Amino acid sequence: MKRLVLIFVAIAAFFFFSAPASADADIATGAKVFSANCAACHNGGMNVVNAAKNLKLETLKQYGMDSQEAIITQVMNGKNGMPPFKGRLSQDQIESVAAYVLDRANSGWK
Repeated sequence: MKRLVLIFVAIAAFFFFSAPASADADIATGAKVFSANCAACHNGGMNVVNAAKNLKLETLKQYGMDSQEAIITQVMNGKNGMPPFKGRLSQDQIESVAAYVLDRANSGWK
């Protein structure tokens, strides 16, 4: 019985301690993807094409872009002055950059 409890604790600890690392890895990957593909127009959460449509949380909320799904759609398909990145970035890269944008927006791009 002791051995079964130890196995259960070990498995639970593995999942508990590994979950944040994968989330951090997605944000870290998103930061790299953002830097290489998005920062030219959106450095620091700004928008050089249309300043009113920046990546700050209040603006994302105003335009219904404050979810990972909405950002993924925007990045994949583009819109107005933003080109589509579907085909240029992998699905994992697009999901990671969306997670990064939300993370930065929630922290005020600091």
